[in-house]
Amino acid sequence: MLRISNHYVSKIVFVLLFVEALVLLGAVYLGATVRFLDAGETSAAAPHLEYFFTSAVAFAVAMLFSMSAMGMYQLDVDEGMRHPLLMKLMPSFLMGFLILTLVFYLAPELYFGRGVLLLTFAVAAVGILTARFIVFKSSQANLLRTRILFLGSGPLARECCDLAARGNRYHTYDIAGFIPVATEELCVDPARVLKGTEGMCLAKLARQHNVQEIVVSVLNRRGGFPIKELLDCKLQGIRVTDAATFFERETNQIRVDSLQPSWLVFGGGFDQSFARLFMKRCFDLACSTAILVLAFPLMLLAALAVWLEDRGPAFYAQERVGRDGKTFRVLKFRSMRIDAEKGGKPQWAAQNDPRITRVGNFMRKTRIDELPQILNVFKGEMSFVGPRPERPYFVEQLIEVVPYYNVRHSIKPGITGWAQVRYGYGSSAEDALQKLQYDLYYVKNNSLFLDVLILIDTLKVVLFRSGR
Repeated sequence: MLRISNHYVSKIVFVLLFVEALVLLGAVYLGATVRFLDAGETSAAAPHLEYFFTSAVAFAVAMLFSMSAMGMYQLDVDEGMRHPLLMKLMPSFLMGFLILTLVFYLAPELYFGRGVLLLTFAVAAVGILTARFIVFKSSQANLLRTRILFLGSGPLARECCDLAARGNRYHTYDIAGFIPVATEELCVDPARVLKGTEGMCLAKLARQHNVQEIVVSVLNRRGGFPIKELLDCKLQGIRVTDAATFFERETNQIRVDSLQPSWLVFGGGFDQSFARLFMKRCFDLACSTAILVLAFPLMLLAALAVWLEDRGPAFYAQERVGRDGKTFRVLKFRSMRIDAEKGGKPQWAAQNDPRITRVGNFMRKTRIDELPQILNVFKGEMSFVGPRPERPYFVEQLIEVVPYYNVRHSIKPGITGWAQVRYGYGSSAEDALQKLQYDLYYVKNNSLFLDVLILIDTLKVVLFRSGR
């Protein structure tokens, strides 16, 4: 994994993104060369050469954005020359074409001609298919295979081992074994516990088993914890990783069940500097303004559709908990029946909630019901990206049963968030715990880079109507 602006990114995704950016830039130049040199046309018929590099960059950015929105940089995509890749590549190119049409309309000097554009798309399609075939075939070698050793043999070590064993198609772990700790019960396969480790130098043991990383998966670190030996391993080039960091890196979550408060206190992240807050506010206003302008006709149609279905109010204001625990009224298009809470007691909203109307069901899947919250962003009560605000009734309950739940209130809530693009609707305290672990990851690692990724993932959720 690579860490970019505090966010963990897969190495194979980073390499693929870099290679495809070069392919897309090269496709523009190759398309122009074929179009104008082979056709024997004069330079006067060529596009604006002074803007040609800018045009190539615009093409590459539009295509990379479109492919990201279609989920082509998710590792669960079935890659290769098979249909799933082609079924995502074709709509990606269509979206890219529409974006480029808008760009060329707004900046006509960037337009490089219909002939060049068609050739560029053809070259880009061949180049991307070839690049993906080479990159993914190469990644299946042992280059991305890491040999890992767990310090500990208790329940935390077992969880870490299970996570490492799952891995993914393009980054796998070779588990060397476990080093038992006297203070823990044995919860792992005894056959994988290394024998004869008592009194043996940890660095020597790691070198003996060709270990590249040691994961410290011990809950109780008192009495006999080999801190000096771990320091020696780190000085000799062996990566030493805490279990909480390992979970954060592999799942993009912060696990609260095995989390030690000192890790949050002394670890990095939680950037609340003036520069970060200023950039986030500018990002919120820019995104909200752009989406309000583009979606205003859609919002008028949505309001009309809600009213026509049951002649009830189009909007629904509800009290939510915001930053520092302060309450505010969040504005949404009404997606439930008017008598959804006729008993007066708040209820969890489930994914297939029977109280949701037909129009409301469609709006929830496409996120149209969230659009009025743009007004909350303008008022400064919400951000465009952040943890989803919860109702005070549920917050009081969740604080009692979910550790660190109040941490999510250290920043402004958002219209969309990391938990929303990674997890479905929550309808219980268990779901709230899972979503909290994603929210904690965002609170700790929030950055402009992560905000952009979440917006792209949100677009993917809307396009595929996954209802998250």
